[in-house]
Amino acid sequence: MAYFDFHHHDSKNFSGIYNLVLYETPPIGFFSAGIHPNLSAKTTENQFHWLQEIANNKYCVAIGECGLDGLINIDDGLQEEVFEKQIHLANELKKPLIVHCVRRFSQVIHFQKKAKVPMVVHGFNKRKTIGNELQKHDFYLSFGKSVLQNVNLQEFVKDFPTEKLFLETDDTPFDLHTLYQKVADLKKIKVEKLTLQIEENLKVFNIPLLK
Repeated sequence: MAYFDFHHHDSKNFSGIYNLVLYETPPIGFFSAGIHPNLSAKTTENQFHWLQEIANNKYCVAIGECGLDGLINIDDGLQEEVFEKQIHLANELKKPLIVHCVRRFSQVIHFQKKAKVPMVVHGFNKRKTIGNELQKHDFYLSFGKSVLQNVNLQEFVKDFPTEKLFLETDDTPFDLHTLYQKVADLKKIKVEKLTLQIEENLKVFNIPLLK
């Protein structure tokens, strides 16, 4: 069984969405393209031009990862400016946003008002109160390896709507089957049912699955 890896950094993984690095040649299969907040201080018009061109590639199915990061030494205003430009691009192309967010969830919720496309916070591993607030504002959440060890996160995942959920390896390769099985067990459903639901979730984003 193929397990869709919503956000990953392995160019040899063809079952999922590869996170394309700036100026990188796209791999075979689906990918996302964006300007990470840690590049906000040195973002140029050439970079935005590259992003606009690559985002029109039919295999580019999302804009990102992009967003806001409270742990990096870059002015919030610069980060917000770069993030907002990518929201406008996503709106124009009608492609979802894959969001990187660290200690800036209230700001990201504010920016969601500017988005006309779905927003997915990837690698979510924060406390339930933050997750509930994101759920209330109709965010999708993608979960990674933390679900295998974090009991509090497991409790949140158990009740989080399956139709708003994705699973990913991010930049830490591991057997994705173990994560799918863990989430299926938490929700007391068969892993096949979980896989089918995630396929349905992808259709909301107009992402066709590679067969």
